[in-house]
Formats: sequence, structure tokens, C-alpha cells
Amino acid sequence: MRQFDDATRRNIAAACAAFTRLPEGEAPATLKRAAVAVALTASEGDDTAFLLTLRASHLRAHRGQWALPGGRCDAGETPVEAALRELDEELGLRLASAEVLGTLDDYPTRSGYLITPVVVWAADSAAIKPNPDEVASVHRIALDTIERDDAFDFVAIPESARRVIRFHHQKSLIHAPTAALIYQFREVLAGRHTRVAELEQPVFAWR
Repeated sequence: MRQFDDATRRNIAAACAAFTRLPEGEAPATLKRAAVAVALTASEGDDTAFLLTLRASHLRAHRGQWALPGGRCDAGETPVEAALRELDEELGLRLASAEVLGTLDDYPTRSGYLITPVVVWAADSAAIKPNPDEVASVHRIALDTIERDDAFDFVAIPESARRVIRFHHQKSLIHAPTAALIYQFREVLAGRHTRVAELEQPVFAWR
């Protein structure tokens, strides 16, 4: 169990600092930049959790799917700036750049995006107010959950030589890119430099 306190914040910041991201520029220039937030906050108990959203059912793209808060970068906006803006727009969490603990590897999606995960510390969880225009519900996932041996699995599909990653959350299966980003964060917490760009998405997410 990771208590939601300053010691945990320091430990996670140190793990992120020790992680070496893949070099920029290896992904195709045609991909559109996007960012998501791995927002760490208090769980329903005293331990540390990250925020996972269920996207609103009326959205044009990826409706009703599980996702980390985030979206496309605006013109001239850095991934960190985009992640912080999207946190504010989707969940009402207005965080400063001082709350950023680090960034993970960019993940290229089949639908044409290059997603940068930004790890942030959201101390004031009482401020969370989901925007119904974008978010159907928000969930706190304890870090212990993703550290279980059976939290993730990998399956083969006939359409690709790459493995599809799946995160088992309650009775749902969460796929890449969200599952891949969460998996890499789990690995970073354990001090492992595990790459995830080659982990596949299910065919329904290729558009």
C-alpha cells in the first residue's frame, strides 16, 4: 500500500526522474500530438490512486471508452501544458507545472495520434468535478491494483503480429493506448524501463 503523502510523492518523482524516455523524433511526423495525465490522488482510503475516466456516450470519438484525462495538443502547446489544460477542462483540476512529476514514453496510436503521458500530483482531490460534456464518470484506481500479477495480460490477434495488451479493471477490459500507458507507469514504479510503443490496440480502436 502506498500512502498518499509526501514520501510517496518523492518516491514516485524519483522513479519518474530515473526513467529515460525514448528519444523524440522516431515517430512519423504525420501523427498529431496529444497528451494524457496520469493524475495521482487519494483513493477512497488512505492510499495513492490514479484517475481513470469513462468517456461520455455522446462524444464523436471513442465514446463510452475508458481513458486517462487528456486530448489533442492545441497549436503551440507542449504536451505538459495540454495535459494540465485537459485535466482542468475534464475534471476541474487546475494544477501548476510544479505538480508535474515526470513524463513517460510517447505512444503512437492507430488512429493517428502520438500521446505523451504526463504524471502529475493532484493533492486536492475534493476539487474533482467531472465535466458531463466529456466525462460520464471518474474512478480512483489504487496503485496496488495495477501492481497485481494478474492486472494485465497479452493476447494475439490475426490482424497484427504485435501483442494486444489488456488491463483487467473490475469486470471490464481496458485496452491500449490507455492500458499500455498504465502498464508502463506500473513498470516505472518498479524501476523497470519497459517499452510499450509496440503493444497493439484492438481492431475496433484502429480508427
